[in-house]
Amino acid sequence: MTVNRRDFCKSSLTLAAAAGVASLVPGTLSCSNPNSKVVVGLIGCKGMGFSNLSRFMDQPDVEVAALCDVDENVLNKRALDVEKRMGKKPDLYKDFRKLLERKDIDAVIIGTPDHWHCLPFVYACEAGKDVYVEKPIANSIGECMIMAKAARKYNRVVQVGQWQRSGTHWQDAIDYVHSGKLGQIRTVKTWAVMSWLKPTPKQNTTVPAGVDYDFWLGPAPERPFNPNRFHFHFRWWWDYAGGLMTDWGVHLIDFALYGMNAARPNSIMATGGNFSIDKAAMETPDTMTTIYEYDNFMLQWEHAIGIDLGPYKRGHGVAFIGDNATLVVDRGGWEVMLEKAGKKAELVEVPRTKGDGKDHPKHVRDFLDCVKSRKTPKASIEIGKNVAMVAQMGNLAYRAQSKIHWDEKNFKFDNELANSLIYPNYRAPWSLPKL
Repeated sequence: MTVNRRDFCKSSLTLAAAAGVASLVPGTLSCSNPNSKVVVGLIGCKGMGFSNLSRFMDQPDVEVAALCDVDENVLNKRALDVEKRMGKKPDLYKDFRKLLERKDIDAVIIGTPDHWHCLPFVYACEAGKDVYVEKPIANSIGECMIMAKAARKYNRVVQVGQWQRSGTHWQDAIDYVHSGKLGQIRTVKTWAVMSWLKPTPKQNTTVPAGVDYDFWLGPAPERPFNPNRFHFHFRWWWDYAGGLMTDWGVHLIDFALYGMNAARPNSIMATGGNFSIDKAAMETPDTMTTIYEYDNFMLQWEHAIGIDLGPYKRGHGVAFIGDNATLVVDRGGWEVMLEKAGKKAELVEVPRTKGDGKDHPKHVRDFLDCVKSRKTPKASIEIGKNVAMVAQMGNLAYRAQSKIHWDEKNFKFDNELANSLIYPNYRAPWSLPKL
């Protein structure tokens, strides 16, 4: 017999109260019963939203109660997919606030475009739901801070979709970095170069049938409908996202910061542009290099859309460049290349060690376990907040076309344009949450 997690918690709370245990409060109860079900709802059903839900449905202790999307074409298709997998059709919503009113839902997955992360996240926390949110956690530095504050205020379990954090070979690589064997690390390089992401220009059209486009825009400025700004390609427009800098940067810069035990930089400078792809197809740069200055090392981000051959012949990765050796890690594996080879080498070369390809399912499992235990997941809201802020800083330096310095104490830059973009201006009737 299986029981719903919420019912299990309620029963446990009643028993605890009878036993005089006063420390157990709703929303923080440890529900470690392996048979308890975690009831989930999905907000944003296309792309990574449904990819995440698919990994959830692989787990035996998950029940899918509801789906929400502003595109009923996507919504209806995903409902059929869930029914086929789970044997029961979920309830469907076009307004995420209605989904969050459900008392039976324990956790929500937020797979919307980046500009639609903050509001559902804060409302979910207020409603007592735990949250699995796609990366980057937000489309601005200010929203990152608001979301982290909401998670703390309402004591919610949050997992950010930076699933390398659950990857065994990624952790092995970081353990090697932390061992000190590389010597003094002077530079960390992070990069992503990808031809398959290349968009092509499209004309403005009428809104497709079944799409609530005004709700899709939400707090973003009103714009004519263009297929190139919708669904997957929202990534390339400042209104909704931050281009490859935030889309892949948060994955890779996260491990640069993890390896170096670093947080926010002292200064940032960036250069790039739309050198290969028509500007009508994307607003964010197709080519970009960013330099972050820290006290004892330099962090570099590089991206390009339309090509595949990156540093070390890898399409993406992180390279820790030390006095003794360089460690390179990507989703496929990790390796160590010696600065001095042969008999004089002080280290033994580490040949490429492959990953197991199970980072994503492990990440979902970690979240579900933490929902039950109330422990902190591997990609916590604080981790997601920090790396999203750093990635956003790279974009702000690019948009300001100037080297900018970050004042951590006063939470501002020494640049007027960069400061004006720390918090977004929401389109009415939506407003930025105040906590």
